[in-house]
Amino acid sequence: MINIKKTFLLLAFFFLVAPFVFSAEAASLKFDKTTATTTNGGTFQISVTVDPAGDNLSSTDVYVTFDSTLLKANSVAAGSLFPTVTNDISTSGKVYIAGMVNDPATSVSTSGTLATITFQGLKDGSGTLAFDCATSKIIKNDINATNVINCSQNGTSSVTVGAGGAAAPTTAPPAQLPQSGILDNLVRFAVPGMILLILGSALRLVL
Repeated sequence: MINIKKTFLLLAFFFLVAPFVFSAEAASLKFDKTTATTTNGGTFQISVTVDPAGDNLSSTDVYVTFDSTLLKANSVAAGSLFPTVTNDISTSGKVYIAGMVNDPATSVSTSGTLATITFQGLKDGSGTLAFDCATSKIIKNDINATNVINCSQNGTSSVTVGAGGAAAPTTAPPAQLPQSGILDNLVRFAVPGMILLILGSALRLVL
């Protein structure tokens, strides 16, 4: 009888904790090139890709940052990952791209191209394209519209214009999750701990 109770409690522990352990947020944003070159006055294209990392996504908000004295964003062409893609290149040094599903009952679960940006070189020099994780989001298709972006997994791209030169100082994108992601992480690890404590107490009573 005691062995049956032990088995039951162990199975209950596994099924309660497993969803929290195996659902770590890891969705990320990347560029299709880690390096890019162009001439002063020339143009180049670079694509923004989204990796769901196993999650089902409903939308994404992406902010690409760059040195506005080195580069100018000329245009953004929608990719095929999301059926609806919008953009805004009116802000100096930043490109905003949004992608979303048209039907809430559908989702995106595979990696793909969100959009392709065309940049123009403005002067010789070097710089970095990066994602602003404080404002960028990757939204999971769940009731809470959970932001599952993992900033530490986001990519960057080094850009050289003409003869190149020292890269202009830029603020590195934060490696941590945004506030909503931090709270989600605390909940994810706190809940299994509480469950473990309760089941541990129950096992002691059985034994």
